[in-house]
Parts: sequence; C-alpha cells; structure tokens
Amino acid sequence: LSARMLLVYPVRELAGAIPALVGLVVAGRSVGNGQWWWGPLGVLGVIAVSGLRWATTRYRITPGQVQLRSGLVRRKTVTTPADRVRSVDVTASALHRILGLAKVDIGTGSHERGSGLSLDSLPVAKAAALRAELLHRSAVPSDNAGLAVAFGAETKGPEVALGEVDTELARWDPRWLRFAPFTLSGVLGAAAILGVGSRLLDQLGVPAGDVGPIRGGIDYLARTQIWLDVLQGLVALVAFVTVLSIGGYVLSYWGFRLSRHAQGSLHITRGLLTTRATSIEERRLRGVELAEPLLLRVVHAARLSGITTGLKSRKGAGGGSSLLLPPAPRAVARDVASQVLRDPAPVAVVLTAHGPAARRRRVVRALLPALVLIVAAGAAISSGAPQWLALPAMVTVPVAAMLAADRYRSLGHAIAGRFLVTRAGSLDRRRDVLECDGIIGWNVRQTFFQRRAGLVTLT
Repeated sequence: LSARMLLVYPVRELAGAIPALVGLVVAGRSVGNGQWWWGPLGVLGVIAVSGLRWATTRYRITPGQVQLRSGLVRRKTVTTPADRVRSVDVTASALHRILGLAKVDIGTGSHERGSGLSLDSLPVAKAAALRAELLHRSAVPSDNAGLAVAFGAETKGPEVALGEVDTELARWDPRWLRFAPFTLSGVLGAAAILGVGSRLLDQLGVPAGDVGPIRGGIDYLARTQIWLDVLQGLVALVAFVTVLSIGGYVLSYWGFRLSRHAQGSLHITRGLLTTRATSIEERRLRGVELAEPLLLRVVHAARLSGITTGLKSRKGAGGGSSLLLPPAPRAVARDVASQVLRDPAPVAVVLTAHGPAARRRRVVRALLPALVLIVAAGAAISSGAPQWLALPAMVTVPVAAMLAADRYRSLGHAIAGRFLVTRAGSLDRRRDVLECDGIIGWNVRQTFFQRRAGLVTLT
C-alpha cells in the first residue's frame, strides 16, 4: 500500500481510541506519584500499531486471483478468484483526498465476516486502474479520468469525455433534501451522539447534571409546567433529529450520480466529505428493489437498490454496495428502475392481489397483540391500577386494524416479461423485481395455521 497511509491510519485510530486514552490519563493521575506518561504511551502504542499494519499488508492481482496478506503475529491471507468479484467500491475520506489516496473495497459475494478484501490506501490513479481491471478485465480503464476527477485528483495524459464512455441515468437534485427528515438516519445519529456523550462523561467521571448546559436545562424544566416541558422537549427533539437527518443526507449523497458504462457496468458516485464510487457489473444484476418505508410513502418518495448476485440488497437506510438511488421522488425512482432494467413493464405492471384468506391472516396477526394488551390492561385495572390504562390499550385496536389493511393492500405479485415482481410490507414496503433467469430454485413452506387456511409461502 502507499506509504502515505502512515498519515491516515494514526489519525483515524487515535480518533477511535479517544475514550480509552482519556481512561488511561485518568487512571494515571489516580495512581500514586501521578503517572502522567500513561496517556502519551497509549498514543505512541496506537501509532506503532498503525505503522505495523502498513508494514505487514501486501496485495497481489493476477489474471486469475486477487490476494491480500496482512498481520504480524497472526498472518492472514485472503484469496478469491478474479471472476468472483461482484463489486468494487472506491472511497476517499477528507484526509484521503488531501493526500491523493483512496480505499478500494472488493466485494466477493461472501457474507462471512473478514472475508472481504480492503486495500487502504492506494493512489487515486492506481485505484481507478484496479477497478477497471477487476470489473472489465482491462489494464487501461477508459473511465480513469472520470473517477480521478470525482476524487479531486489531476489526470495525466489525454482525458476521455464522460459522455463518450457512460450514459447518465440519475443525478442528485437539491430538492430531494425535503425527504431527509422522513428517514431514520437522524434518529440513529441522535442515539449515537447521546451514547458517545454519556460514555465520554462516564470515562471522565463527570455526572451529567454537573455539565453547564445540561444543568441549565434541568433547572429550566423544574420551573415550568409538565405539559409545557413535554411539548418543548418534543419540539427540540424533532428539530434536532431533522437537522441531523439533513446533515447526514448531504454528507452521504452530495453529488450523487448514477451512470451506465459502455463496457457493461453501473457506476455510482456520491459523498461530500467522504467520496465513494461504486461499480456493479450488470451481468451480476438480477433485478431491483423499490423500498417505500411508511414515512417516505407519506411524502411520495422511495429508495432504489439493486438485487445483485452475492450482494445483500439492503444495508440499512444509508445503503451499501447495492444502492442505486437515495430517497427521491417515487416517480424518479420508478423511472430509474425502468432504465436500469431496460424495461418499464415490471415497474408499471398491475399486481395480482392475494385472496381473502391472506386478508384474514393479516387481520388476526395484527389484532392478536392488541387483544393481549386489552386483557393485560383489564387485569391491571382490576388489581388497582389507574383506569386510564384502558384508553391506550383500546387505541391499539383501530391502529392494528389499519396496519392489517395496509399490509394486505401491499401484498401482490405478477410476471412481467422476463421478471417476477413481488410486493409486501407496510412499515417497510418493498417491491422486488427479480429476473426469472436468476431464480435457481424454490421452496414451498406451510405452517400449521397456513395448512388450515389453505395457504403457502413461496420462496
């Protein structure tokens, strides 16, 4: 790997080891004679480990194999056939981009932990050449200039116009920011900030109530009425989550561009501080997944992912190697899906609804937990609990009924040309379009209750 990674790894490892280093400093001060050198020793240890990682990591690309060797005490060699490469992700954080480096993640289709190949860090030009070699079996990438420009590096030699090598399918629109608050990224970000903050305070031994802003907030809440506290707290929480959602959306999807390369691959570039370029071979692409979670469905938005041999189609809200379109207008997502599939029929086809037995099954499965809550509330009230417990228990009945109706409306399937189309889900509705040639087998399953109702589950 590039020796410039010695300027990347220590910074990243030190940032991740801050809680442990703070703990060393606190522990050193608590020991007799004030062992102040524990903290600097920990910093030197982190830097030394980072240097060893560079010194002990080697990779080799042959016409038939990709090999990665790493480790000093525990030597590990990962080898995969070149024709097993499913995708190539090229990412560059802000520090990577300053140093002219990029990280190459080679997707091989294995979901086992530690089986992937990650080359961190390579010069941008070498990363672009490696991507083209692995995907197109070409030593000289025709889109090298485009990738280098995306990562802020200067190209050498004659540049190739992007319009001559790829066709743009979608580009990020700033108006899509209005969909950011309707994703769960802000909630996850808020939880992460609270978790890291509480852990840091715990490491420092500082009670949360002694922190100035927190103490001031507690004092303010103590002087106001409870209903006002709850209202203000909800407004502040919604505002905080919204800001985090918009910020996360911009950081992840700024400059998003989806294009089709003439040599048979899809290219996705995105990111503000950390730039990411993903390439997926179209011969591995077996279909698409149109995801419409409940909140995005309310604002007529959707997210598009690819169904690719050896790659999981969903990796959370942020998407992964299979992301084809971030949260965007539903019409745009459908149009992009049609272009990726080269056929609009699977996206526009009217699905066949499931029968009345499936409807009854959805209703029973939704109402059963509500009935359990009502019985539990009745038992608690008869034992002396407050009678207002009956109200939230009764409210769950209409909510469960609406959920069951929506889940049934989501059910559907159809055959459209050479594609099988299925749809299911309510809180996370998904429309899967799968190429029939990609189906290598099927499984018909019946539970005890399904046999009574004359139903089966086809996988």
